[in-house]
Amino acid sequence: MKLSPLTDCAKNPLPVFGYGFVTDCVEAAGAVPAGSVYFIQVKMSKDANGGIEKQLPVPTAGQFYLLRAKKSDVLLGRPISVYTAKKAANGAINLSFLILKKGSGTQELCSLESGDGIQLIGPLGNSFPRPAADDKICIVGGGIGVAPVAGFASTLPEKSYDFYASFKSGSYGLEHIQPASLTVTTDDGSVGVHGMLPAALTADTLHKNGYSVVYACGPTPMLAYVQQICREAGVRSFLSMENRMACGVGACLGCTITTTEGNKRCCKDGPVFDGSILQFTPPAHKPLYGPAKAAASPADAKTAGSSVASGENAATAAPRTAPAPRVAPDISVDIAGVHFDNPVIAASGTFGYGAEYKTVFDVNRLGGICSKGLTLQPRQGNTGTRLVETASGLINSIGLENPGIAHFIDHELPAMLALKPVTIANLSGSSLETYVEGAKLLDATAVPMIELNISCPNVKAGGMAFGMDCKSAATVTQAVRAVTKKPLMVKLTPNAPDLIGIALAVTEAGADALSLVNTFQAMAIDLNTGKPIFDNIRAGFSGPAVKPIALRMCYDVVQAMNRLPEDRRIPVVGLGGIATWQDAVEFIMAGAAAVQVGTATFANPLAMTQIVDGLVQFMQSRGFTRLEDFRASAQR
Repeated sequence: MKLSPLTDCAKNPLPVFGYGFVTDCVEAAGAVPAGSVYFIQVKMSKDANGGIEKQLPVPTAGQFYLLRAKKSDVLLGRPISVYTAKKAANGAINLSFLILKKGSGTQELCSLESGDGIQLIGPLGNSFPRPAADDKICIVGGGIGVAPVAGFASTLPEKSYDFYASFKSGSYGLEHIQPASLTVTTDDGSVGVHGMLPAALTADTLHKNGYSVVYACGPTPMLAYVQQICREAGVRSFLSMENRMACGVGACLGCTITTTEGNKRCCKDGPVFDGSILQFTPPAHKPLYGPAKAAASPADAKTAGSSVASGENAATAAPRTAPAPRVAPDISVDIAGVHFDNPVIAASGTFGYGAEYKTVFDVNRLGGICSKGLTLQPRQGNTGTRLVETASGLINSIGLENPGIAHFIDHELPAMLALKPVTIANLSGSSLETYVEGAKLLDATAVPMIELNISCPNVKAGGMAFGMDCKSAATVTQAVRAVTKKPLMVKLTPNAPDLIGIALAVTEAGADALSLVNTFQAMAIDLNTGKPIFDNIRAGFSGPAVKPIALRMCYDVVQAMNRLPEDRRIPVVGLGGIATWQDAVEFIMAGAAAVQVGTATFANPLAMTQIVDGLVQFMQSRGFTRLEDFRASAQR
């Protein structure tokens, strides 16, 4: 029996899920900077879905696929518009895409090589409506948005349309079009008309050229402009939109956009919409720039905050290229009177005492190092399995194994103090008395700061038990404060029912700073035995998976701190899932004075130095000269 492709009522092909393989992946010629856009060809065969043969639908102009490398580190496929599509005699589909290398997902796709497997779901969405025979057609593409409209143009008769392409610099994706007229604009004047789209296309242009319909895809500000001039000229428009999406098939409702007809799903009702129903609203917040960017040119103002048609989250994008300030940004920070050369601190329990990583990378580039958790007496730690890897995280049940504070003072502390980063002694205990006695011993040393750990979830006595309610947290903080003059940073647990209350309680009890959050309680079960893997059943979960929750908690505590009189506020050091410079910037924007990095070092030993470098580059690209220029910007 001959298989027929499934279509909806409008005869649009319905999506299928399957796997293909890359036949080519090369830099797109003409893209600036070189290597920023890739041309990828993918072949999808009829038995691509686990050997089950099916008739593969051929996408129509304007549709897209969710693409994800078969071996991938990202959760979601990226929505990428079809550039070209052709069905082979054997029923396979040959697809090509133009992909802007923007964030982790698209970087992964652009790194694929010939023969690599790729996961596809599609074709998705609707198509550009065919023009009438007597239509005078204008097609507009902006940046990577050139791909779908160029694909559409290639399906029209030669010289039956005019094409406008707008780029920041260079040009690409125009190889397959045959327009009556081609106009290219570039913001830097490197190709064609110098300027953005308004330099070549206005309402007056639409009227004078007699256009009756406009098809466009590109950054949202550009599409809003196209809608505006089409309204002024009385010309129909069909605009291909984008939004962040998860499912791609209209199920999750995560990609809705507002229209005069109510919310519409970008993936299912779009991505192509009648321009007359779209409601463009200015962004709630303008892009954040420092003083060095204050005198931006009009062209900069037009492009600032523009989105891309790749479906990639702009929050994960690399910093914009911009001239570096004359003076390198100052990334130093003072916390409770202690000076740190930079705000990146190695988290307790993940970095030993610093010397362990000396041959792996230059640990002297760090701002600080927190010691392994220390107790008054030596501890052997927990029995049984201690580590379980999970998706985007790690569960640990170490149990504060350490040689004891006296041994630390005699042996590990001198080596830590010899390093350039600020040494922070992480103090834990099993009782109020052991905390106090341990603090007395540390107070007699040259250690610059104590981190009071009342948040370890891996011990049956002490640790997190002290950090779960306001009274006990305040009691241990006050007791330690009474026996040491050292700056005291209190490390809080995310498992407490009232984190803000505890933060305020330890602040009143004498804390000089807060660090949060420690690990989240979790567990794992052995499939062979059907029993919990950890002897203590519960253990501490850390890693990238906890970062959004930790970020929210940091934000909440800073917000609560800002409600206090200024002389009663203390700094907050953020931690929990920080793995990249982008993560660190988010925590600082949430109000963190500095950040601690832990689990990320296991996956990438250079993570912390890369965060330092990325932070500097971010500040240079935005014109920031100090951390205060953007610290707590999310709180404003």
